[in-house]
Amino acid sequence: MRLLVDVGNTAIKAVLFDNERYQACELNAIPWSHVTDMVYACVGSTERLMPLFAQAQQHAIPYFEAKVTAELATLTCAYKQYQNLGIDRWLTVIAAYTEYPEKDCVIVDAGTATTIDVLNKEGQHLGGWIVPGLDLMTRSLTQNTQRVFDDEHTPFATDLGCNTPNGLKNGALVATMGAIEQAVQHVDQQNCCLLFAGGYGKLLADLFSGSQFDSVLVFKGLNYWRELTIKQ
Repeated sequence: MRLLVDVGNTAIKAVLFDNERYQACELNAIPWSHVTDMVYACVGSTERLMPLFAQAQQHAIPYFEAKVTAELATLTCAYKQYQNLGIDRWLTVIAAYTEYPEKDCVIVDAGTATTIDVLNKEGQHLGGWIVPGLDLMTRSLTQNTQRVFDDEHTPFATDLGCNTPNGLKNGALVATMGAIEQAVQHVDQQNCCLLFAGGYGKLLADLFSGSQFDSVLVFKGLNYWRELTIKQ
């Protein structure tokens, strides 16, 4: 059983993969006696992972950190300075490349930031965009303007706003949708696979016909990264 760990900006999340299924796991309930290896990704310092490293060492479990590379199998990274690409973005691209081979893909990870990456059917990562996440977008306006205010009970929707909270939240949502629609213009629009992940991924996926929401897309990328690395 493989332990997959994602260290984000605000939280550490773990998932177990048993060669068939991905299952979320609490950090204080990891079945270490059944874990064969640990694969992790970290956007910041690995200091928060020290307790997990100690547990892995105690059980003689090897662990591996996923890294961005210029190439992985036949997948290529768009960044010339590939080390500057966020590892979570690279992992979602790896997942799309593996699960949708020879398919144009637009991958959207909607969390604190919303990242949009484009992958063509030849396995070339064409690049992407980083835009403020929905909450960050609305918060930046309420904190930096005098008469714009939010209402925590107002949902995100695509309707024209008829009050300030509607105008704020719906504006953030349609701005994000517009960025996604622009990304699709860079590939075959008729045969493009649109993949969503992240906290607001389901909300966005429901607005695009034929799209896919995958709550464990980053963890699938971690698993595939390890498998593809082993084969090299």
